[in-house]
Amino acid sequence: MGSQQKPGRVLVVTHPLREDVAELAEKLAAALRSADVAVRIITGEVRSLLHPDALLVVEPGGEEAAATADLVLALGGDGTVLRSAKLAAEADVPLLGVNFGKVGFLAEAETGELETVVSRLLDGDYGVEERTALAVEATGTDGELHRSWAFNDIAVEKAEPARMLELFIEIDGTRISRYGCDGVAVASPTGSTAHAMSAGGPVVWPDVDALVVVPMNAHALFAKPMVVHSSSEIRIGVESVGTEGALIADGKELTRLTAGSTVTIRRSARPVRLVRMSGQPFASRLVSKLSLPVDGWRHGRI
Repeated sequence: MGSQQKPGRVLVVTHPLREDVAELAEKLAAALRSADVAVRIITGEVRSLLHPDALLVVEPGGEEAAATADLVLALGGDGTVLRSAKLAAEADVPLLGVNFGKVGFLAEAETGELETVVSRLLDGDYGVEERTALAVEATGTDGELHRSWAFNDIAVEKAEPARMLELFIEIDGTRISRYGCDGVAVASPTGSTAHAMSAGGPVVWPDVDALVVVPMNAHALFAKPMVVHSSSEIRIGVESVGTEGALIADGKELTRLTAGSTVTIRRSARPVRLVRMSGQPFASRLVSKLSLPVDGWRHGRI
């Protein structure tokens, strides 16, 4: 799989509301500290981690803790991994996800494998895989420039359920189409299996050098999902009068958009470096995580 240095400092990011994750984090920290690894934890309002006898330093923020870490370890579902990914990318350190959620598509290991995960981390027995992320610049309703980052996807969506959003799309300076739609999602290859896939977009293997543009419920003659090169610049303009749009990054609203607002999306200069401990190919992960019926509905029929 690869040989890495044993991390000397680990930042653990937990699901903010689950006490079972907090208890696991305490055990994990104890195991790492017994091997002379410094551990810090970012958590939410979980009382057990605030107990004075806890073996942990609980951090209220994240940026400084990540900047002094050698590795970020996320305990939770895909939401926790996404929250951790930004910290890891900004600090340029690897990210390891341990699934405590339902699907855990972004996680490398399950909770039952935690003992093995700790052992392999201490032995440096793991690889690191670089994944494309997204950068966005937008002019919101306040007229200010908003900048953000996403691992999975950036979306411009209608803010009012009963109204349609009028948008145009330009790719590398060329107008492609104009839609009345529910919105447009732009996804990294990693994010192609999230919001974009649910909206009818293609599944893109994570090592493909591309971005995905997916119109959502668009009223237009040309409203197909598009796969573009990762160096492309994607510009989305809001033309609706009286209907607001919302700019969403990895599921979190950043700002509201009104007529005349523009959103520009590019590949980020800060990729995500994911820890890999399994030689499982992406196709196998896709089948297992999504429980794909590989035999098809005709299996066993004459």
